[in-house]
Amino acid sequence: MGFSTDAIHVGQEPDALTGAIVKPIYQTSTYVIEEMGKSKGYDYARTNHPNRQALERTITKLEAGHAAYVFTSGMAAIDSVFRLLRPGDHAILSQAVYGGVFRLTTQLLVQFGMEFSYVDTSCLEKVKAAIKPNTKMMYVETPTNPTMIVTDLAAAAKLARERNLTLVVDNTFLSPYLQQPIALGAHIVVHSMTKYLNGHSDCIGGAVILTRPEDAEKIYFVQRSAGAGLAPMDCFLVSRGLKTLAVRMDRHNLNGMAVAKFLESHRKVKKVIYPGLASHPQHEVAKRQQSGFGGMLSFDLGSLDAAKALLNHVKLCSLAESLGGVETLISLPALMTHASIPVEKQKEIGITQGLIRLSVGIEDVEDLIADLDQALARV
Repeated sequence: MGFSTDAIHVGQEPDALTGAIVKPIYQTSTYVIEEMGKSKGYDYARTNHPNRQALERTITKLEAGHAAYVFTSGMAAIDSVFRLLRPGDHAILSQAVYGGVFRLTTQLLVQFGMEFSYVDTSCLEKVKAAIKPNTKMMYVETPTNPTMIVTDLAAAAKLARERNLTLVVDNTFLSPYLQQPIALGAHIVVHSMTKYLNGHSDCIGGAVILTRPEDAEKIYFVQRSAGAGLAPMDCFLVSRGLKTLAVRMDRHNLNGMAVAKFLESHRKVKKVIYPGLASHPQHEVAKRQQSGFGGMLSFDLGSLDAAKALLNHVKLCSLAESLGGVETLISLPALMTHASIPVEKQKEIGITQGLIRLSVGIEDVEDLIADLDQALARV
């Protein structure tokens, strides 16, 4: 079956009891056991429930994995993946990694004896130079948040095989509709389902998709033991959002490209970073491994004052954290999503105080461009 068909039907079969076309929300904490040793497959909602199981089936199919597990947030999902490491293990992460991941690794996980290096993973020579005898994992964001750096996943997977590393890919920015990391050689894929998978800015969730049964067993143990599995209502909302993922991403693609071209042509914009533009340094890599360029882009106005002037005058674009919703969201990473990264580190990885991140929604693109145009006039 095709992607859209799978997104609508896998895990979304009509309810066996009533015939309801939409799976009911099983809003219960516990399940009655018929007799000792005999149940209907569920006992306690922290361990599993029908809505979670359905969503995990859908995501497993869309990412072409062996198994998937969903969590209370993207960060909870990412944390579970790092729990595959042991004290003394070393992991290499994309240099411009999301601020929450930087905070998790530098302030929490290091307390348990793990080591982390942050490298520009678009340059595999730098990755090779960072590998140590205790390196166990390569964690890649592509494109990175918010600097939109693209890593060649097939080449990264080859290196991971050669050095016996686990390759983890954060596929949040593109979704499985636009990029298939497992097909390119990744062992594990993570998502903040809060973003494109849900697509409607009305719930928080995360997902881990595994290719190896032994990893799947460990992640499931973390999910049920730490109690970070996603609740029924949130599973229902993400399952609903997935049904329209393909059509939404097609529109995000169209709008993202149109807005990127507009910004690149505007005299007040110093730089636009969007993999769909020929000016992007990894444009050819993105063309090769992605089926589209998505709705995420960044642009630099040169100063904090200029950025604030624009952000304070947009009307249709909403100044807010997060991304991937049907509505357009705009933010200043240096002071918002990546504020936990020290200023000197921000400068090193390309997060300037004039850099604005734009999650282009699915509104009429003419209205988005008009809003940005009038706000740029105030800069």
